[in-house]
Amino acid sequence: MYNNPCQLVGVLCDDISHPHTAALLQELHRQLNARGGKVLLVDAATDSARPLVPLLTAAIQLSGPIAPAFRAAAGRMPLLALDELPFDDFAAGAALGELLLAQGHQRIGYLQQANGAAAARLDGLSSALAAAGKTLHAPLIAGRDRESGYQTVMAYLKRARAAERIQALLCDSDLLAFGALQAVRDFGQGAHLAVAAVGDSEEAATSTWHLTCWAQPQALRVAEALNRLLLNRAEEDGAWRRGELRLRHSHHGKALLGEMGQCGCAIRH
Repeated sequence: MYNNPCQLVGVLCDDISHPHTAALLQELHRQLNARGGKVLLVDAATDSARPLVPLLTAAIQLSGPIAPAFRAAAGRMPLLALDELPFDDFAAGAALGELLLAQGHQRIGYLQQANGAAAARLDGLSSALAAAGKTLHAPLIAGRDRESGYQTVMAYLKRARAAERIQALLCDSDLLAFGALQAVRDFGQGAHLAVAAVGDSEEAATSTWHLTCWAQPQALRVAEALNRLLLNRAEEDGAWRRGELRLRHSHHGKALLGEMGQCGCAIRH
């Protein structure tokens, strides 16, 4: 199958502008080229996907479930939604919770997307807090983009009494975290908020944000997806399920002496 230069894999996507989508597309293109195949990008939000089915060897959905109409048109063609390859979200939530607690933060909240956070991630975070005798504050609900994160956190800062505000915030994505950090910076009034997120786009590491993240092994995840699609070979508990902490500045909440004191990142409110 690797030697077939005509192999064409459909990539179904309805949010091409998302930075994680761009990174996934690049990785899919790189790996599929190495296997002798090609990518055909299809906007899953339109009906244009179904007429392309006869051209495809297989198809992969980057986010969310595969639409029933496309699944019916595909027949016996191999299909896979990346959401069917879940990360170890419990480990991510627990590790980030332990990190925030280790910084001395006592009141910890969660900024989740409106469609719901990963239950295992919340369980991991709650487990870490419970081990320290603490409970998770009521989640803040936002959309998917940074503007929604900004508006949600700004509204929270305005209504919460300073003595009762959360001291740290774990975010569903780095886009929401960028919005949260900017809201704290714009709010001023001596407010400080440690921020961490799941997801590690290129922007997270920039000097603007220095965002601490749980990084997901996207290259390994893409490799697992292609193995399942093209080789019918699965590794249920492989390294693709695991991630790692990327420690930067944002989980501290306040500027510290040393390198951080010289940095211009968003945590320096």
